[in-house]
Amino acid sequence: MSSFPEKNEIQARIIVQGIPFDRYSSYKRGPAQAPEKIREALFSGSANLWSESGFNIGADNVLFDAGDLNFSSDKDVFEEIELSVSKICSDKKKPLLLGGDHSITYPIIKAISRYFPKLTILHFDAHPDLYDEYDGNKLSHACPFARIMEEGLVECLIQVGIRTLNAHQREQVERFGVKIIEMKDLPSDLVLNLSSPLYISFDMDCIDPGFAPGVSHWEPGGMSSRQVIEIIQSISANIVGADIVEFNPEVESDLTAMVAAKILKEMAGKMLEKDLY
Repeated sequence: MSSFPEKNEIQARIIVQGIPFDRYSSYKRGPAQAPEKIREALFSGSANLWSESGFNIGADNVLFDAGDLNFSSDKDVFEEIELSVSKICSDKKKPLLLGGDHSITYPIIKAISRYFPKLTILHFDAHPDLYDEYDGNKLSHACPFARIMEEGLVECLIQVGIRTLNAHQREQVERFGVKIIEMKDLPSDLVLNLSSPLYISFDMDCIDPGFAPGVSHWEPGGMSSRQVIEIIQSISANIVGADIVEFNPEVESDLTAMVAAKILKEMAGKMLEKDLY
């Protein structure tokens, strides 16, 4: 598998790290295999490493691939994720995390919010992931944003592309003051007024399964790849971190991996536009 072996971690501005964890998936396992597949697509030779915004993420001192977290048996997995992300932030780098299921965003934000207490999250998803608990599990991949909001870890949560709201989740939206743009209300020329610092949490199932079928929960009527890219490119806020989650290579691998790699390049390009502080 290709990577950035010649890059200097100390000088790099962005640290990519895989978080191969899908234990809290509610339907199908498989997202733990995603980080390796995204890397394979990124370096497959079928495309280059330039973002559309004009940044070469393969250039020296831009991005360092820290590999995947290896979880020990004697520690809490969420604690290990939080410690690893905290280390990236303390080194004054921007983390770009490859999941894994969406449960990982909770410990990621626990770490980042200590460095950026006025954090805004832009959350792309078909699902709001605001359940108080799911199948008896408060740490389920269906619950991370309920945990984040009830602990007051962020100043603002904005969700885009949602198309599965039920009565409980609508109550949670009201309870936590979530700003939500359902897919049925998504304008063709959406421009978001986002505050810095900004964290992007990108669930691959926000994209219509016709464009990215390799997800556990197919939800038709989603965004196109182009719509997603245009929203990312329109961001003017300082992006201090991001994750890409819920790609399931066991459902479909090649096409969805290339879409995920494209999203990675475009997010990295936007992250490079501004320094961390």
